[in-house]
Amino acid sequence: MDEGINGIQQIGIGVHDTKAVFNWYREHLGFDILLFKDEATASLMTKYTLGEPQRRDAYLSLNMLGGGGLEIWQFKDRVAQGPEHEILWGDLGINAMKVRTVDIKKSHLQISDLKLSGITNITKSSYGELHFYFNDPWNNRVQMVQDSYAFGSSKTGVGGVLGAVIGVSDMDTSTLFYKNFLGYTDVVCDEEIVLSANTANTIKERFRKVVMRHSRKEIGGFAELLGPTQIELVQALDRQPEKIYKNRLWGDLGYIHICFDVQGMDSLRKKAMAMNNPFTVDSAQSFDMGDAAGHFSYVEDPDGTLIELVETHKVPIIKKLGLYLSLKNRKSNKPLPKWLVKTLRFHRIAKNL
Repeated sequence: MDEGINGIQQIGIGVHDTKAVFNWYREHLGFDILLFKDEATASLMTKYTLGEPQRRDAYLSLNMLGGGGLEIWQFKDRVAQGPEHEILWGDLGINAMKVRTVDIKKSHLQISDLKLSGITNITKSSYGELHFYFNDPWNNRVQMVQDSYAFGSSKTGVGGVLGAVIGVSDMDTSTLFYKNFLGYTDVVCDEEIVLSANTANTIKERFRKVVMRHSRKEIGGFAELLGPTQIELVQALDRQPEKIYKNRLWGDLGYIHICFDVQGMDSLRKKAMAMNNPFTVDSAQSFDMGDAAGHFSYVEDPDGTLIELVETHKVPIIKKLGLYLSLKNRKSNKPLPKWLVKTLRFHRIAKNL
């Protein structure tokens, strides 16, 4: 198989309570497929945890309407730390995750009823996309985006992760990375905007905003479930942005990484080296998270935002019966049959854990 980016597999969120976060996203945003939950030591991530392996609890939840999932991540032996300062728009790292909805007006009403902070009005972008923002109960910024793509269905009408808003320090350098390494070659917009940098709407600043999409149809086994994606890069033009994870560890509170489902890890490793941006973590052959297995690596974008790459080898279908889907030796670039991917619904959680 050729190397390829198949879509966004998940966004990692550092939390204090995996169960509480899973339950909220299950109930209100339709992330009700619990693909796995696993407690283990993140022994390969010591570069980002001050040299000490950290025990963690991790849940991977999916939304069958289509889109990436959530890796909900909690330290077991350490209290996760919040940022040192209020995160301002354009600070370096993941500012917000983008979640798709098939009905933006309905979703806005549903979110408004929850009395969350930071809810904005529905607005239309310069390229015609309807969206609004809100903060989840743990102050993670979410952008809800009107998007017609649907793999399956969801009671809420809300789908999975569509992309992310990422703060950068040099737009030209960053766009080259996301184009050349991750394949975001379709530039939807490149514009200067003025907006509020803080949640209280008291600081108005200028930003450069670039929205990028993949120009080709996604490939790979789970490509149709993951769906099309977009990356929005924002650069603060009136100040020097701070790193969101300054003096903190990977796994502390907030968006810790964005993860792409890939194939051809060896080719991607060589590509990263050729770009003078080598992998910083590499599981080499395979990792095992109890119910799922694969090969994972990390690379940093030009500002140090963590990009995880996962080549999936095994996922559970019906764990009690010992039924697993093996992808390790699969040769085809084509998506798996839709009926087969939809067997993941056997992992649906109907009520709070």
